[in-house]
Amino acid sequence: MFKRTFQSLLISCMVTAALWAADDPFVGDWKLDPSRSKLTDVMKVENLGANKYTFNFGAGPETIVLDGTDQPGHYGTTLSVAIEGDTWKVVRKRDSRTQISAIWSLSEDGSTLTDHFTGFNANGSTYNLNYVYKRKAGGSGFAGEWVSTSETVNSVVMLRVRPYEGDGLSFIEPSIDVTRNVKFDGKDYPNVGKNATPGSASSIRRVSDHVLEMTYKINGKVLYTQHIELSPDLKSLTVTRLIVGESEPNIRVFERQ
Repeated sequence: MFKRTFQSLLISCMVTAALWAADDPFVGDWKLDPSRSKLTDVMKVENLGANKYTFNFGAGPETIVLDGTDQPGHYGTTLSVAIEGDTWKVVRKRDSRTQISAIWSLSEDGSTLTDHFTGFNANGSTYNLNYVYKRKAGGSGFAGEWVSTSETVNSVVMLRVRPYEGDGLSFIEPSIDVTRNVKFDGKDYPNVGKNATPGSASSIRRVSDHVLEMTYKINGKVLYTQHIELSPDLKSLTVTRLIVGESEPNIRVFERQ
């Protein structure tokens, strides 16, 4: 009798958790609204001489020679930079498959950098952004610290939130082929998808009914946090990302579809 009662209670709890997850207000399809977003990006480029440069795109320094060849980068990727006239072509690959390609160009006075960025999905489709950066500190030419001041999104960017195993949520970003499956238990869960960084994981906590906080780690080290907030009418979702060591947040505003 006790065993049957315990099983009944367990089933009841599982059903309740599943219903709670399905009714979670964060669940839905969300489309990026570029006009309300601020996709701030910070990058640092240091000239070491002899055509060697160090790049930091937010995950720590990577040092390569600018000869257009694929050279070891972070987390199992390769990074290459080719000088093509007055522009630089920046390419990152994983397992010989191109993940991103960007064409950099400078204004005549060297104070502005334009980045024509293309991301490549695992299925062969692409998404495009055009960034404009202003020099924040130091360097000459492409070397220096750069902070984006504007961006143009030329593709549809979606975020899908789904229930995960009854008591969690899945955050699915089709444009970059990365899924973050998390539960509200304080544990780290590996990110999945063909473009998920090896060793990356996410954890989440519920601050209130309309606010979540997600932490993103690589090999146990925190890279950034995300403040995820629903509007009172449940029609907008604002995701504010702050990389450790930086003061400029990246703010994405999504509309419920």
